[in-house]
Amino acid sequence: MLGKNAGGLFWMFRYLERAENTARLLEAGWYIALTHVNDDGSNEWESILTTAGMNATFLEKNDSYDAPSVINFLLRDRSNPSSVMSAIEAARSNARMVRTALSGEVWEAVNECWMDLKAALARPVTERNLHETLTLVRNRTSVVRGALHGTMLRNDIYAFSRLGTFIERADNTARILDVKYYVLLPSASFVGSSMDNVQWEVILRSVSAERSYHWLNGGEVTPQGIAEFLILDKRVPRSLAFCYLKIGQYLDLLEEEYGIRQDSQVQASRICARLDKATVESIFDEGLHEFLSALIADTGTLSHHIETDFRFYG
Repeated sequence: MLGKNAGGLFWMFRYLERAENTARLLEAGWYIALTHVNDDGSNEWESILTTAGMNATFLEKNDSYDAPSVINFLLRDRSNPSSVMSAIEAARSNARMVRTALSGEVWEAVNECWMDLKAALARPVTERNLHETLTLVRNRTSVVRGALHGTMLRNDIYAFSRLGTFIERADNTARILDVKYYVLLPSASFVGSSMDNVQWEVILRSVSAERSYHWLNGGEVTPQGIAEFLILDKRVPRSLAFCYLKIGQYLDLLEEEYGIRQDSQVQASRICARLDKATVESIFDEGLHEFLSALIADTGTLSHHIETDFRFYG
């Protein structure tokens, strides 16, 4: 495996995960807009852009946070490198670069994903057909993931692909939780209010974990319960603990494959140990924002270590 192929696989699946995450965030914002949970007048579309880390880029081209502008920017705007269309095109470009490392089914799934979304996003998406378009994004990216699971050897190629998925997913989940607590919530006086609880449920919805949370917790919705669920519960496929468990496993697989223990494994092990020792009480005592900010920074450092380590694979 050449280092450039490892990087191509890693970024191919990071971009696919990013496209799906952007679609999920947009759906959450749309749901907030429909249900009018922001009775204080705060702008749900601005909140979604801030959560996605795209607010500054958006304001370079737009003057207001109206729904058509935000939807177009997040889905179709090729000048936005994190829009769904930009991410899907980047994923396909990386897939072409590493095509010989992929099964035929994975390549076909990526190519069909790109063709279907290119056609769906050729024209502006309105609120009327937004749900249908977002469902298509989730479905097409899920088909690529399913093809990977069903047809690829569990070797270094698979490991690089899954590392890209879980690095991107961990970063996304941490950012959603962090921005929820400090941006979506207007002020500390709303903590524990009915509005606060509805907004936490929207976050669950954005990571497709609403039903799972209620299965485990009944009807009790609290910030502490949801934070514990999305940070520490290893049964949740988008929780931070689950993502880092998988990152550690795939880095271990690469060590077995190449006989080299890398700096990325040391970093991942340190993060896993911190999550294993943490409790929801200790997280809130430290400060949810402080805990998540440190984890986001650690995730960025880990991603850099993984990409640096690619040169040793060959």
